[in-house]
Amino acid sequence: MAYDFLGLTNDVNRRLNEVELTTTNFAATTGYYSFVKEAINSAIRHINQEEFEWPWNHVEEELTLVAGVSREPFPVDAKTLDMQSFRIQRSATLGNGTQYLKALQYEEYLEKYVDQEYDSGTANRGMPRFIVRAPSREFILTPEPDKAYTLTYEYYILGFDLVLAADVPSIPESYRHVIVNGAMYYVYQFRNDAQMANMSKQMFTEGIKYLRTQHINRSDYIRDRRVHF
Repeated sequence: MAYDFLGLTNDVNRRLNEVELTTTNFAATTGYYSFVKEAINSAIRHINQEEFEWPWNHVEEELTLVAGVSREPFPVDAKTLDMQSFRIQRSATLGNGTQYLKALQYEEYLEKYVDQEYDSGTANRGMPRFIVRAPSREFILTPEPDKAYTLTYEYYILGFDLVLAADVPSIPESYRHVIVNGAMYYVYQFRNDAQMANMSKQMFTEGIKYLRTQHINRSDYIRDRRVHF
């Protein structure tokens, strides 16, 4: 069975011995079948909300800066930005090398650099060296760019609902069973089967713990920076 919205929905139908859907009748479902589709999306949303930085929600973005514009909005689908990932790309056309942008706290920006937003002159513009997360879901570049540099950065998306039969989740197929277990929890609630709902919830919770162990929990290490002679 294909790993898509239709396939996941039919995974639930098979567990409950219900008639499976097809691409022909998938869009026009009502009643129980519509609830199963919503249950699949609810399970996916639940998984995505469990962590800010699931690796399958990682995105790399490129943005062409505008001279004199220091504030840029977050992408509309951004859950969290990796403030340690911002860099200006090397450009032979503009004559600049690659520049990593150091993250500053917003309060430090206000104390030292905010005047750039009120200075209409061009003397203080240049290639940005710092990046700031603003409270308004914007990031701020300082100095204000003087050229159309290409900014690259990374972020994690909020996730998305499946709509069409062929839509594929961002969660890898190897964790298909976790999505289905989550959907089963919601469907058993819909059927007022508390015992099976609790069993499915436990399996779903254990599945998320496994995902976290595999993809989030890390063993930090300290690099030895001593100089040996």
